[in-house]
Amino acid sequence: MNPLIGKWKQPEGQAYAGLVFDFKADGTFDSQYPEMGITSSGTYEVEGDVIHMDQTSHTFGLLGKFSGRFAVEGETLKLLFGNPGEPAPEDLSKARLYLKE
Repeated sequence: MNPLIGKWKQPEGQAYAGLVFDFKADGTFDSQYPEMGITSSGTYEVEGDVIHMDQTSHTFGLLGKFSGRFAVEGETLKLLFGNPGEPAPEDLSKARLYLKE
């Protein structure tokens, strides 16, 4: 079972409070950041605690392949992406928090 499946939202106090990722069982994702009118989508794959995303649609044209590291603890997701084309970060020390919706 993929622990990322579902909607995850950054709570108040995080850098992008209100940002939502919706990871679907078919390997696609949608993201919305209503505060700035941003939407994005694409595909993703999970390998252990690493996520590889191919963002094929983005309001401001931020497209490409991103790798990140994550941990799910109950209803909390810790998630950190590297820059496009770079390997996943080594640890989650700078991760953003998301809560399951």
